Amino acid sequence: MYLKRFEIKKNIQKTDDKNLSFRVFDLDTAFIQDYFQPHKKDHFCIILVESGNIKVHIEDKIYLLKSGNISIIFPDQIHFFSNLSTDLVGKIILFEEVLFCSDILKNELSAYNVNLSVHLNNTALSVPEFEKVLPIIKNIQDIYNAPSLVKKEQARFYIKIFLLGLIESIHGQHPVLHHDTQGPNQNIYIAFKKLLNHQYKSERSVQYYALKLFVSTKKLNALTKKYSGETAINAIHNRILIEIKRQLLFSDHSHKEIAFDLGFSSPSALNKFVKAKLKKTPTDLQNGLAQIYTA
Repeated sequence: MYLKRFEIKKNIQKTDDKNLSFRVFDLDTAFIQDYFQPHKKDHFCIILVESGNIKVHIEDKIYLLKSGNISIIFPDQIHFFSNLSTDLVGKIILFEEVLFCSDILKNELSAYNVNLSVHLNNTALSVPEFEKVLPIIKNIQDIYNAPSLVKKEQARFYIKIFLLGLIESIHGQHPVLHHDTQGPNQNIYIAFKKLLNHQYKSERSVQYYALKLFVSTKKLNALTKKYSGETAINAIHNRILIEIKRQLLFSDHSHKEIAFDLGFSSPSALNKFVKAKLKKTPTDLQNGLAQIYTA
């Protein structure tokens, strides 16, 4: 399956857009027509629903967004929209990572960074929380419609305020975020997940990552359990499974090509791994995933 990758710099709806790193639109079919097919973006996308509902498909998950729901889709997450209700009202905000999020994610919110996309793909706010968000979004849209050099700087802070408020709201929903939000142990876990994202195709042992992080395998396993609720080896296996699902669904590679790309010794080794983890063959998994995107 061919996947389009939308670039924010090519999304020009008005003259000012050439000099802006964000976009704000009403959530209607005219603007999101291209979003009904699976695709990726090189930027962040916020979906905010005021009334009605919409289904957002992100990777192999489906979220039904209703009034008070907010979805943040991260760069390069495969996604598309479906089942828009006739009474759908909301906003869609697109913004570049480097302009608005690099300082937030890498510095003051580093403790949340590793699993942030999982937590923010779908967030349901209480009515009071949602009512506080709406004026912030209106300010961002007002700036987008009539930007100036000063107002563009203001928009950066409004986006930051919005993200900080949203993360604060999910703080109590995900107990793992309460643990050790500042400190060396949390930094080791973050380093492990980052290293895993780079090395999962070739390195499958807990010992490898422990050595790279200068900790014992016992400590790495304990930290992974503490922050994610899974063992280190399961974290490694789950990262591989994510890529297997992506390739089965969105690449034209054969099972043999996928097996060798992901470091398996043979297609049968890939088959054995998938069956052990999911009780399915790669073909069964592929067919099941395809139903999500063709239903």
